Amino acid sequence: MVRKAGFIIVLMTALISAASVAAQSVSAETISFEIACGDVTVANPEPSDLCRQVMALRPVPSYASAPLDSDTIDNYGFWKVTAEGGASVYGAPGGAVTRTLGGFSYVSETGSNADWVQIGGGEWMRKADLTYTEPTDLRGLLIDDGLPNDYAYILGNVITSPYPGAPADIATGVRKYYYNLVHIFASVELDGWRWYMVGPNQWVEQRQVSKVSLTERPEGVSGRWVAVDLYEQTMVAYEDDTPVFSTIVATGLSEWKTNEGLFEVWYRVPFGSMSGAFGAPDAYALQDVPWTLYFDGDISLHGTYWHSSFGFRRSHGCVNLSISDARWVFMWMREATAPMNEDGDVQNFVYVYSSDEYR
Repeated sequence: MVRKAGFIIVLMTALISAASVAAQSVSAETISFEIACGDVTVANPEPSDLCRQVMALRPVPSYASAPLDSDTIDNYGFWKVTAEGGASVYGAPGGAVTRTLGGFSYVSETGSNADWVQIGGGEWMRKADLTYTEPTDLRGLLIDDGLPNDYAYILGNVITSPYPGAPADIATGVRKYYYNLVHIFASVELDGWRWYMVGPNQWVEQRQVSKVSLTERPEGVSGRWVAVDLYEQTMVAYEDDTPVFSTIVATGLSEWKTNEGLFEVWYRVPFGSMSGAFGAPDAYALQDVPWTLYFDGDISLHGTYWHSSFGFRRSHGCVNLSISDARWVFMWMREATAPMNEDGDVQNFVYVYSSDEYR
């Protein structure tokens, strides 16, 4: 009887232990990162067993991506004017010159032959004066759970550090590439900068990422709206208070800042040309800019094929998105049914703010 009772005690202990592990596994699948990894500090950066379990179960964001806008990316050809001093535009291949394109200029292709490209508007340019541009296939994420935990885009090629403030070393770290998605499991502050734990013994400094997180809905806003965070260079789309989409953007450079504030979308253009600063060193001309939503005078959200430097300030004030992301936002806003403005059009708002100050 003694041996039998001892066996029962051992068996019950094993069952209780197994149940405890199972319960912890279930909680690790749903528990917030703040709770699971909340005891991580600068002095004690080693994650707990529960935190490690959470990281193993949810290593990277698992949201679905927005659809690829293959219609635009595959059916439009985009070319940069690279001829020194500008390039001539012709009425026909080898025909009369109609004008000259210089500065920062891109054209869209509507036809071509061995030596010539037909551009938007029916004119022609020599291929020797142009360089073909391949747009990025970057796509934002469709949020289906309210975004309970922050995530981030890696900016550039980054090697993680084993603890906050440690030098990056491939012998002790993990290489992350531009646009890689990472969860932010814990955050600490060191020497005035935040450090994020993105995996077990994997830390990155905040300037190496663009963090996606939520903001409150501005007063008077309802329906479908987007929030652009200038500090993080990210955008989140909302249905009232519910986030439904997030991505990385590129806003205005310091000399052409994107204004902070709350704006209403006032004009929508599926494809249209943009130009400005004629005669100045920073003059630009861009054909067939896709999926444009004007919200602050001539400042807009729009698709971008001439660069893929998202996560950094890059523009003359507009909010640059990838072509696929711009199409998703354009269609999503256009399909809204409420609220309506005084002209009987659907109201969509763009809220531009900064979650921190540039230093």
